[in-house]
Amino acid sequence: MNIVYLGSGQFGIDCLNAIAASPHKLSLVVTATPHPAGRGRLPTPTPVSIWAKENSIPLIETDDVHSPKSADRIKKAEPDLLVVIAFGHKIANTLTGLPPKGAVNVHASLLPKYRGAAPINWAIINSEKETGISIITLAEKIDAGDIIAQSKTKIEPDENSASLHDRLALLAAPLLLETINSIETGKAAYQKQDDSLATKAPKLKKSDGFIDFGEPADTIRNKILGLFPWPGASANYLSKKTGKTEHVTFAAAEIIPSTNPEKISPGTIDNNLNVICGQNALKITQIKPAGSSIMSFRAFTNGRQTKPGDSFLKLQL
Repeated sequence: MNIVYLGSGQFGIDCLNAIAASPHKLSLVVTATPHPAGRGRLPTPTPVSIWAKENSIPLIETDDVHSPKSADRIKKAEPDLLVVIAFGHKIANTLTGLPPKGAVNVHASLLPKYRGAAPINWAIINSEKETGISIITLAEKIDAGDIIAQSKTKIEPDENSASLHDRLALLAAPLLLETINSIETGKAAYQKQDDSLATKAPKLKKSDGFIDFGEPADTIRNKILGLFPWPGASANYLSKKTGKTEHVTFAAAEIIPSTNPEKISPGTIDNNLNVICGQNALKITQIKPAGSSIMSFRAFTNGRQTKPGDSFLKLQL
């Protein structure tokens, strides 16, 4: 089949490689224009744009896929099928109705659970034991199209959103090819989603990472894993001796059973250099001070001569 791909994120690169290596023709790639990124805020092309140029695939960079110029270019490609992955923009029926085989979307959850922009993060934050890939048709309502195929995978106990992202991206590639083949041969089965079972996975905000140590340790640890690498589970480290604060981001932690008999305030570092939480405590294992690389918590505490009574304070908007 003749395929037009619409996407911007790194998540779709394994799928692009699979399509390019298949008998199907990838005739056009559509992605977002370069946006400012990094410390220098320089215009940076999307991972999909870089891939298309490296593989000599015709490319459109646009922030308005429905503009006459973009829409006309897609129409001239005469696609049999649109494949949409991590595109970041809603696609109207005027485009999805062009190809005779319609349009499919690869989504990183077991729909109807976790509809939205951050399904990987929210699955970990909410302590799910499994997740997966869903391939669906595009519908008027976001992530509510008919399910064509799904594949499940276990979420490992210490897995963060970065590692799960990469595993799901690999899982998606063969499933997408199987789905494309089934659509081409007319063997694809379409199953409507049960909207009553739908849950949301909204786009993350920086403030989602502001950690409150008054919450239970397991809740905080799930946030540390689910919010890594962005926006990151963060707080201000306060040295009791100097009175100075320092912004830090937590990268990994272990739950430590604790009854807190001395009624130490949540966020306080105890005699074992664990952090008291609303329930139990956390042993921070990896931490990233602002402007520095990730380091062990031991290196962090040694460098700051951390003492019991130092604490982590919740950031404020």
